[in-house]
Amino acid sequence: MIHWDQIDTVLLDMDGTLLDLYFDNYFWMEMVPQRYAEAHHISLDQAKTQLFARFSEHRGTLNWYCLDFWRRETGLDIVGMKEEVKHLIGLRPNAITFLEKVKASGRRAVLVTNAHRGSLELKLREIPMATHFDGIFSSHDFGLPKEDPTFWDRLREVIHYEPPRSLLIDDSLAVLRSAQQAGIGHTLGVLQPDMRKGPVTTEEFIGLDCFSSIFPPETAEPQG
Repeated sequence: MIHWDQIDTVLLDMDGTLLDLYFDNYFWMEMVPQRYAEAHHISLDQAKTQLFARFSEHRGTLNWYCLDFWRRETGLDIVGMKEEVKHLIGLRPNAITFLEKVKASGRRAVLVTNAHRGSLELKLREIPMATHFDGIFSSHDFGLPKEDPTFWDRLREVIHYEPPRSLLIDDSLAVLRSAQQAGIGHTLGVLQPDMRKGPVTTEEFIGLDCFSSIFPPETAEPQG
């Protein structure tokens, strides 16, 4: 599946890739509509209709991932609400072991997420995995979502990775296509971003079921 001798840098998404997407799905699809309905004195169905239309409008933009934007849009304490259910944040199987093996193989592991810094910091507090990365970046730092191919050029200016010798693992097909357009040579989708739901299609991309299936050889060195 992976030609590790052709890879120097591993770029990893967070939500739905390293972390189980259940937390985010529950928060945005269930908790936010419920609280919005209560705050605005409307039915849950009305709340979902209103909110899901706004979600669709902004999906794939920085606003979609911005906690401050949704606080203004909904009038809800989004950050505080996330704290209430932070116990639902969890890793996908073998994620930490995979990071350890990437480091042991001499390759770089870089976390590249669309998550707002507030959400990123909460998750890194709950799941202490920061030490496993050679760099941690939010797309908000660059003013562009990962869905924009220019994002990958901006990232390259900071970490000086070689796109053809880099692997991106991400659960978003739009992000994977953006990365391919930017010249990233190796890509993997995620077959089950939400561990409480069934598999999803990764379309033209190879789908990753479990990190244990792609552990790099510990003694291998990237070939430059």
